[in-house]
Amino acid sequence: MNPDPTARFNTLVAPHLADALAFARWITRDRADAEDVVQEACVRAFRSIDRFSGSNAKAWLLTIVRNTAFTWLSDKRRLSLVSLDDLSDQERLEVEQGEACERDISPEATIIALGDAALLEKLVSELPIGFREVLVLRDIQGLEYREISGVTGLPLGTVMSRLARARQKLITQIRQERS
Repeated sequence: MNPDPTARFNTLVAPHLADALAFARWITRDRADAEDVVQEACVRAFRSIDRFSGSNAKAWLLTIVRNTAFTWLSDKRRLSLVSLDDLSDQERLEVEQGEACERDISPEATIIALGDAALLEKLVSELPIGFREVLVLRDIQGLEYREISGVTGLPLGTVMSRLARARQKLITQIRQERS
């Protein structure tokens, strides 16, 4: 006997709605748009709730939110996605060799030490979508690299390099704002 879909939705999806809204807001950069995206994502999740058999409902929901947001955005405006090809040769070399993250203190500690919440939110929202989404999924939503890879459909190495580059861009921008 199949469980009641509403009860399953309430158990699997409802606890993660705040995270879904926060993620959608980071992607769309607008609260009203994010609410529309989450509403549509919930409809999609409800329709496919009987097919969910995984162990991580949060990652599953965030995948639906991401896909819904990108579909919604493509209908509304053009995305400017970032790839490694968009980086300069020096930046690409730093990311590939991990030099962008090799510091005496971690990038997260630098961001926390240098930035206040409003500035940090502004700078994260200004990151290109490809960098912003992996940063939000890792540092705000707390997903593991493999989960981010699953949510975004990106190879693990790309997730890691985009995250490193996003963090480095934030550190650089915070330092520029402070000087």
